[in-house]
Amino acid sequence: MNTSPLKKLTLAALLAGTFFTANAALKVGDTLPDLAGYKLEGPLPAGLKGKVVIVDFWASWCRPCAELFPVLDELQKKYGDRLVVLAVNVDEQPANMKKFLTRHQISFNVVRDSEQKLVAAAAPETMPTSFVLDGDGRVCFQHNGFHGEATRREYVSEIESLLK
Repeated sequence: MNTSPLKKLTLAALLAGTFFTANAALKVGDTLPDLAGYKLEGPLPAGLKGKVVIVDFWASWCRPCAELFPVLDELQKKYGDRLVVLAVNVDEQPANMKKFLTRHQISFNVVRDSEQKLVAAAAPETMPTSFVLDGDGRVCFQHNGFHGEATRREYVSEIESLLK
């Protein structure tokens, strides 16, 4: 049976007892759950209150993820300490993430969801999926996939609106 890694991830989460329903997925209007409870590998950024946050779910095998990373890096540099980008890797093997990160030098935070608990709670529809949060941790915008310059312009517009 030839299945994509995202399908395998979804199947694994279902078999582990995590059922994806419309009510379980993170969506616009929801508050991001406390990340400390998900046993993510890597340091979590401190002091998110009052900042715009982009939480991006990605995988090393995802070509659009690789295309998005330079945009996220540009945004992190442009907005500095008013924006926090947190990339959540869903790779099964840490070596795959490390190899990807050696090819894509970035200035933002990266953690690995080795137990697949956060990805199960957020239930992203595709890779990459990003959630843009306001200063109170509420999801204001969601991006499924990456569509080049159009997506970059949307991020800039959303960040600017949330910083006002």
